[in-house]
Amino acid sequence: MAYFLIFISAIFVNNIVLSQFLGICPFLGVSKKIPTALGMGIAVSFVLVIAVVATYLLQQYVLVPLNVGFLQTILFILVIAGLVQMLEMIIRKISPSLYQALGIFLPLITTNCCVLGVSLLVANGTYQAQGAQLTLLTGVIYAFATAIGFALALVIFAGIREQLARVQIPRNMQGMAIALITAGLLALAFMGFNGVDAGIAALLK
Repeated sequence: MAYFLIFISAIFVNNIVLSQFLGICPFLGVSKKIPTALGMGIAVSFVLVIAVVATYLLQQYVLVPLNVGFLQTILFILVIAGLVQMLEMIIRKISPSLYQALGIFLPLITTNCCVLGVSLLVANGTYQAQGAQLTLLTGVIYAFATAIGFALALVIFAGIREQLARVQIPRNMQGMAIALITAGLLALAFMGFNGVDAGIAALLK
């Protein structure tokens, strides 16, 4: 049950973008079209899950035993950068159209605070585990759920922006202004999920 609660909480209650405000750059920059948003969500999900596994093992078996925790952020960024380079080559070969659509935002996953932030949370054991023991398995579940939450928010936001592009908006509200207002309203909507995990836990007892 704890794993299920971690999953639900990371997607809806503590959404990485709309509740913790990490990954705002791709959230605003790659959310004009649903296919592009979906592709970005899948790319970030792939990098995020693998990065969490790699950085967790690096933390537990290299940084902690050697007492060099001060190198954590730098080494984590290097690991994430390597994963992004690998993903970039795969996408370029498999789907050139998606590669062109993602543009500069694909290499920007390297500095995406969502990926780095989740990696640090899992490695340091400071994420919400809903009573479960902090292990690599719970970390991977949390990372996977966080990635789904990121992709969900991105696709929903892209869908709303596609609809907004079809209506007349006052000139002063066009572009990033209406996008930020929409993002704020979406964040308020997700606040309605607060307490859902606690309610589910109470029902399952």
